[in-house]
This record gives sequence, structure tokens and C-alpha cells, in this order.
Amino acid sequence: MTNPRILIAFYSRNGSTEALAEAVAEGARALGAEVRLRRAREMVGPEIMAMAPGWAENAAAMNEKYEAPTADDAVWADAIIFGTPTRFGGIASELKAYIDGLGGVWFQGKLNGKLGGVFGSTSSKHGGNESTLLSIYNVMAHLGLIIVPLGYSHPALFKAGTPYGATFISQGDTQKPGEDDLAVARYQGERIAQLAARIGEPNNASA
Repeated sequence: MTNPRILIAFYSRNGSTEALAEAVAEGARALGAEVRLRRAREMVGPEIMAMAPGWAENAAAMNEKYEAPTADDAVWADAIIFGTPTRFGGIASELKAYIDGLGGVWFQGKLNGKLGGVFGSTSSKHGGNESTLLSIYNVMAHLGLIIVPLGYSHPALFKAGTPYGATFISQGDTQKPGEDDLAVARYQGERIAQLAARIGEPNNASA
């Protein structure tokens, strides 16, 4: 079995999506995957960030910890897993800007056939977890990725997450992901790493 290469490109403002991203990476690495964990950057200036307490400080800390995702990261990867908080039922603009920047490698066909997955978080119950993940499914289809849902293929999914990908509800940023939430995220990393390795095996490539 080959060691797959996995890009986890995410955006997080207050740490919930970051925690899920770390758990996805942990699961993938447990199966031998090489992981690049990347945080999309802000699109607004400091005067806007100052309007939300903690935003600038959190961004500075995470940007020091994680590199920004690039088109080269996407080309390098065998699988790309996107993570985002929900913004009005859809993808955060910061992550969307990164995806929009993949147009050049998309046009060259360099993303076709890679595996794709999604995870995310919301502040409130019924705040758009599933609609956000499904909206990224549309994007992955255009990029030519092979979408990997979770279904109910692990016991943790009967306690947390969704069949579309790992999710978390922060209750207005008063809660952090619990063990059930993180278990789904770790399993998502494991599942995609396992499938990416299987696709990369010579026998399967010629089957």
C-alpha cells in the first residue's frame, strides 16, 4: 500500500474548524498519509477584523502555525479535504477565494481524479452545516474530484457529524469539539487516506 498525500485546506476564525482539521490530519497520518495542513487567509483588513473581538489575535496565531494553501499543494495531493465554518449556509469567503484561485490548475486538468472530502462547523443548531458541505460538493464536482462521503460507515457517525462529512456546532463559540465530534473527523481522515492508498496501488490502477 502506497503512502497517500493529503491536503487539508481550511479556514477557521475561532478554532472550531481548526480542531476538526487537526483531527482529520491525525486520522490520515495514522494510516501513513503525508499531510499538508493549510489555513486560508483573511480577505479583509485589520480595521474590519478589529470589529470582532479576538479575530485578529486568533488569525495571527493560526497563520504562524499553518502555511497558506497554494495551487501547488492541490497538484501535489492525492486527496483534498476542505474545511470551513458556515457563512449564511455556505462556504466561508476565505476558503472560497483559495478554491477560486485553483482555476489555472483546474484548466490544465491537474485536479481530475483526486479524492475530495469536506468538513465544517456552525455557531448554531440548524445553522447550515449540511447545506455548507453540500455546496462544496458542487465545487468538487467542477474540479473533477472524486467525492468521498462518510455515509454511516463508522459507529461515531450515529453520535456526531453527518453522512457528508464531519461537523460541529459551537453554540455561539461557547463549546469546543467533543470526543464524538473529533472521532468522526479522525475517521474521515482515515477513510480518505485508506481509499487514496488503495487507488494508488498498481494492481488497482490497471484493473
